[in-house]
Amino acid sequence: MSEEAQNRLLETSKEDVKRKFGDSIRKYVKENYGCFETLIEEEALRNLYSYTYVFNI
Repeated sequence: MSEEAQNRLLETSKEDVKRKFGDSIRKYVKENYGCFETLIEEEALRNLYSYTYVFNI
């Protein structure tokens, strides 16, 4: 998969994570002094495993 496609999927995953879990992650960051963007990035990478991919050759 091209780097461009990988970046696009990661950005889509980040938006999904923010939409689904953004409030919970913000609360966790506030209570534990973490970095919101770092946690979003980590959760977005985990979230990629829940996607179903279709490759056309």
